[in-house]
Amino acid sequence: MLDNAVWHSLVHAHPRFAERAGAAARYQPDVSVFAAIDDSADSGWDDLATLLGPEHPGALFRPGPVIVPPGWTRHGGGEGHQMVLEHLAAVTIPDARRLGADDVDQMLRLVELTRPGPFCVRTVELGDYFGVFAGRDLIAMAGERLRLPGYCEISAVCTHPDWRGRGLAAGLTALVAQRILGRGDTPFLHHAVDNDPARRVYEALGFVFRRAVEWSVVSSPSRRPGQR
Repeated sequence: MLDNAVWHSLVHAHPRFAERAGAAARYQPDVSVFAAIDDSADSGWDDLATLLGPEHPGALFRPGPVIVPPGWTRHGGGEGHQMVLEHLAAVTIPDARRLGADDVDQMLRLVELTRPGPFCVRTVELGDYFGVFAGRDLIAMAGERLRLPGYCEISAVCTHPDWRGRGLAAGLTALVAQRILGRGDTPFLHHAVDNDPARRVYEALGFVFRRAVEWSVVSSPSRRPGQR
């Protein structure tokens, strides 16, 4: 299931956040940019075209390059690594509190500054997010995003540039991982292929490389009857 984690997250743990059409699904746009196709069906791209359009692209997270059908547009993307926790190393957990709707403005500002990956106004609703503050300012955070049977993804791990080098990212990642393990699930995460500092942090925590993944922002050629 980790090879198609977005699909299994949408249909198992997060259907309340999903827009679904047959063998395709996407997160509501204010929740997340990700969309997915059921690999076991032949109608995936046609179904996805009822959810996406020129004005409403979506991001596919796949184990290999995305080859779009004729007429579709690939707007960009990138390569990453998927890592799964093998054993959790002992690290210092920072003084952090759970984040919620009242913290979204600060979360979005921190994401804009640090670019850990896609984050939307309602992404915080997908799981538990925790943040470290300096006074009233959010300086580091991490939380849960995709969730599928037996697994939960750690995401939005980021630290304000002025506060890096103090172990906050490692500590918050460990905090979220502990909670996932406590539910009986296995933590996993993704990082950009060229983000060596993040990779070293995750490896030190006990995460191991599973496979390369690619994400692609795509849109269908035109709206169809009944398309949102």
